[in-house]
Amino acid sequence: MRIRAALATAVASAGILLAGWQSGAHIAETGTATTTSLNSSATSGGIAAGGTNSGGGTTATGPSSAGSGSSSGSSTGSTTAATYDGASVQTRFGTVQVQVTIQSGKITEVTALQLTDAERKSAQISSRAAPVLRSEVLQAQSANVQTIGGATVTSDAYLTSLQAALDAANF
Repeated sequence: MRIRAALATAVASAGILLAGWQSGAHIAETGTATTTSLNSSATSGGIAAGGTNSGGGTTATGPSSAGSGSSSGSSTGSTTAATYDGASVQTRFGTVQVQVTIQSGKITEVTALQLTDAERKSAQISSRAAPVLRSEVLQAQSANVQTIGGATVTSDAYLTSLQAALDAANF
């Protein structure tokens, strides 16, 4: 009986270690280890709105086969703005895809093309989290920002899609 209990304990411990390791690997992929709490004061602004620039574009592919990887640019004076679509990331709450605009070596805009909408609550969470993520990305000038507490799945998908767009842009 003791051997059976010891074996069960060892298997349970191994399972817990494996789950923790996978969580750590997932955090390392997105480059975030802490979370920001989402509250009602951080909900102003709505979803980022912006159009795509049209013009002679090139096609680039991101690291995900699910991403469209398209980009386009237009010339405005001496600077060139280019937009890059990130990968379409599937979550249990729906699909997330973002687009990034880069001008003069800086991220100038992040637009949510698709946000989770499988349920009314997930759509509400996404609409509150997207502006916060957009603001943090523009400030950090990278996808290495904190996830939003209460919107972890959406945040992870948003940042994954954003990183694919940045990879396509060689940013």
